Amino acid sequence: MLAQVVQKSPLNQASQLRSALRGLNALSADIEASAVISGDGLMLASMLDPHIDADRYAAMCASLLALAERAAQEVHRGRLKRVMIEGEHGTMLLVQAGDDGVLAVAARQTVNLGMVFLEATKVAARIRGLLDQSP
Repeated sequence: MLAQVVQKSPLNQASQLRSALRGLNALSADIEASAVISGDGLMLASMLDPHIDADRYAAMCASLLALAERAAQEVHRGRLKRVMIEGEHGTMLLVQAGDDGVLAVAARQTVNLGMVFLEATKVAARIRGLLDQSP
């Protein structure tokens, strides 16, 4: 019984989310940042550089995903899975992590995109499970 109470603790959940992000970032030196964001733009956990405004980043990622989801619906693409943004200095990937979660990953341009897609999908599934446990 005590294990169930600890499992649903918000502090424990945040710790587990950060652990999932640390594992993702450790896969490659080319993965520079990652974050778990709620669908309404709240930062749940992050591995971001200190100079990044985490709250603003979370809000922008949630907005991007919401817009992409609407665009996908407009052209009948089904439920949105992920959004990739490619810039001259690297790639950013937003992956749905359940009904109310988003995994954001930023990587250098030298990253193996196939590996990032595969691992981000695995981590998003883990995040979905953690978020589904919330009280």
